[in-house]
Amino acid sequence: MTKFAAIKGFVFDLDGVIADTSVYHAQAWHQLATELGVAWNDELADDLKGVSRMDSLELILKAGGKTDAYTQAEKEAYATKKNDNYLALLKNMDASAILPGIADFLADLKKHDYQLSLASASKNSPLVLEQLGLADYFSARVDPATLKHGKPDPEIFARGAAILNLRPDECIGVEDAKAGVQSINAAGETSIGIGDLQTLAAADINFTSTKDLTLANIEQALA
Repeated sequence: MTKFAAIKGFVFDLDGVIADTSVYHAQAWHQLATELGVAWNDELADDLKGVSRMDSLELILKAGGKTDAYTQAEKEAYATKKNDNYLALLKNMDASAILPGIADFLADLKKHDYQLSLASASKNSPLVLEQLGLADYFSARVDPATLKHGKPDPEIFARGAAILNLRPDECIGVEDAKAGVQSINAAGETSIGIGDLQTLAAADINFTSTKDLTLANIEQALA
């Protein structure tokens, strides 16, 4: 792992790391899965975390044995419908949705001159950041529409470092999903996994809660 002193930037996922938007995604996907006649369960919900919209739809269809049941145009229409449901749910979001400790952590990173970028698969991340009042922290954002590959491919986190003009080994990536941690590792960055230790065992550093995400704790973990 990279030494703490060499770290110059942090590349963040959004859902489940900065704010609990995953609950809105889950509700919207649940609505669509029910419409498609696919049984919803916790395992399927976990599999969708950190995955792009179209890839998430494919996972739902696969779970229901419906992979070849729809045309590409129909799939895109369903993905759009899910997003419309999600945006409607987002209207109730405000700063209270910021996960514990994250606002203080972001302020501390800025205070210590770390560079920050956002590597979210969500095309709605600018809207979410505005609603949370955190947009000023993330002027550097990876545009998911420009990506060729979704997580666990390293492209999004590699791009997150590149837009900061930093090497991957100068960055720490922060994720709450297994696919996201795999993406960070494959990009050559130091990975922090937030959540279940067993699920995120591949992460270089594990914290069970965002409350534990502090520079002091990271420095200790990299000592």
